[in-house]
Amino acid sequence: MVSRYDLRQIVMLGYFSDEMLDKLAGAVDVLTFEEREYIFHQGEMADRFYWLKRGKILFEQRISATITVATGSVKPGYSFGWSAMLEGKYYTADAVCSELCEVYSVRGRRLKSMLNSDPAMGYAFSQRLIRVLKSRLDHRTEQFMRVIRNHPELQSLFDN
Repeated sequence: MVSRYDLRQIVMLGYFSDEMLDKLAGAVDVLTFEEREYIFHQGEMADRFYWLKRGKILFEQRISATITVATGSVKPGYSFGWSAMLEGKYYTADAVCSELCEVYSVRGRRLKSMLNSDPAMGYAFSQRLIRVLKSRLDHRTEQFMRVIRNHPELQSLFDN
């Protein structure tokens, strides 16, 4: 079983009370994945939420049958698989290990049940998740704006 100390190392769980961490610890599975092993694939039913303890996860999206693009990454202490927190959702990218990874995982349905039965825990979780999502959205927006600013055919529009 995962310890309270181990869970406190996860950024989004750092604000959980000891009682909340103890409750969560009983639901967490510890999974190990080899380098280049997939944790989930784009289009699969999102049934698990994850936190990375050790290693590095890359998110990849297929553009064509022969081209795959890395669209992001997760480093230790951070979460992924957020689609599992929504009903009937699918993972939107492949999650592949770029090195040996140790991952904490909980079934989305079980996590949602815990969060619904403990409003303080649900609030703490949702606030942390919102911060993570906002940070990722800000990052993606900046990437998009950089591509537009550097696009050769659009340069003339910016120079005026």
